[in-house]
Amino acid sequence: MTTITKKFGDFVANDAINLKVHRGEVHALLGENGAGKTTLMNILYGILQPTSGTIRINGRELKVTDPNVAIRHGIGMVHQHFMLVETFTVTENIVLGNEPTRSFGVLDMETAEREVAELSERYGLAVDPKALIQDLSVGSQQRVEILKTLYRGAEILILDEPTAVLTPLEIQELVGIIRNLTEAGKSIIIITHKLGEIKQVADFCTIIRRGLHVDTVDVNTVSEAELAAKMVGREVSFKVEKKKQVPGETILEIQGLCVEGGRGLPAVDGLDLKLRKGEILGIAGVDGNGQSELIEALTGLRKVKSGSIIMRGKNITNLSPGKIIEEHKIAHIPEDRQKRGLVFEFDIAENLILQSYGKPPFSKRFSLLWDNIYQNAERLIEKFDIRPQHPATPARALSGGNQQKMIIAREVSHEPELLIAAQPTRGLDVGAIEYVHRALVAERDRGKAVLLISFELDEVLNVSDRIAVIYEGKIVGILDAEGVDENEVGLLMAGGTA
Repeated sequence: MTTITKKFGDFVANDAINLKVHRGEVHALLGENGAGKTTLMNILYGILQPTSGTIRINGRELKVTDPNVAIRHGIGMVHQHFMLVETFTVTENIVLGNEPTRSFGVLDMETAEREVAELSERYGLAVDPKALIQDLSVGSQQRVEILKTLYRGAEILILDEPTAVLTPLEIQELVGIIRNLTEAGKSIIIITHKLGEIKQVADFCTIIRRGLHVDTVDVNTVSEAELAAKMVGREVSFKVEKKKQVPGETILEIQGLCVEGGRGLPAVDGLDLKLRKGEILGIAGVDGNGQSELIEALTGLRKVKSGSIIMRGKNITNLSPGKIIEEHKIAHIPEDRQKRGLVFEFDIAENLILQSYGKPPFSKRFSLLWDNIYQNAERLIEKFDIRPQHPATPARALSGGNQQKMIIAREVSHEPELLIAAQPTRGLDVGAIEYVHRALVAERDRGKAVLLISFELDEVLNVSDRIAVIYEGKIVGILDAEGVDENEVGLLMAGGTA
């Protein structure tokens, strides 16, 4: 890709970017949220058209007018949010739009299933061709997406944030799959901002900052710190700076909490926990051990079967989310910001008053007071450095990091006594992660209680004052974060004993 420029009105998303990828190579595309990585790859895949610049495949100039053209020339793309029909089988999804037929146009699914099984075995992508998508894990669904591109003859695979929703084990499996593909001569472009994974799997890395090509480096010759500095334009601290603080009184007490999961089975099973003012209590655990159900019970989104949740001496078990937010001063950064944190069709100003639009100073009787709403947005945009700095910008137009800043701004502006932060840095780049961690520590330093739930063990170890390990819906150990043994935490997470 040579001097690729893409403009949206006056905004320049890609500014004369060059990218060169060799056969059998893993090439990482690194940049902050909103740097222009996905825009560049959407141009290569034909979803967007460049304002100027050229694309060459095997030395031949190509006009990629739509994804069908890209697919015909061996380019496949696995999007961050999978594009699968959940009620279809693996095979039906893979052949969709390219179905094999017998005479008279009858679908030949037996042949399709056989071809899918052969592809799956050849590249180490273990999936059952007859399984329904809705019954598969996220990691298995990603394999189906990769198989979709291979079935159509892809030689160049674009993986957009491929590890954003995977567990650590699934990430390791994906690394193995990528190696199998490159050994077979496939070229892989990974859009990412995870520095450790770049060092683990990539050969070369092109860094983009605010739409500009910064550098292309041999991954073996640079450190993670150097990559981070190139990405954000300054040195980035990987360690959370926080002073030792003496916590105050107990503000949240959970006693014998039992909550059922989606299938009516116990997800939280007799959980006990205490959280004090002025501390960050991190919950460490492998995904699927009751974390989501615990969060939903604390925020009124899921009914508690038995046990109690006591906030500032008052029982708030099974109260409505509105009462929990307003009367008991609990704020919540949800684990899925797109589904639970924002209304994408609303602008920044509207999203910042989702919990308070019906009260002064944002409304009077039955009317919204738009001047006050936009003044509130301008104040919070400046305070929390939300970009772009225009209150009327739709939420969907913001990068992941700025969407998260918007949620933090809204939740913190209500002066909560307890802030529940669930997966607060999922899918964010190192600059945005640094910002979120500082925001959590700032709330702690103001005497607030912070409950941090994260599947990233490094994050829990780095940010927390105390660490509670959850396993099969119970707290199996509580450790002081200072000087904690990472192996001990890992052992507890796996069901062992300290």
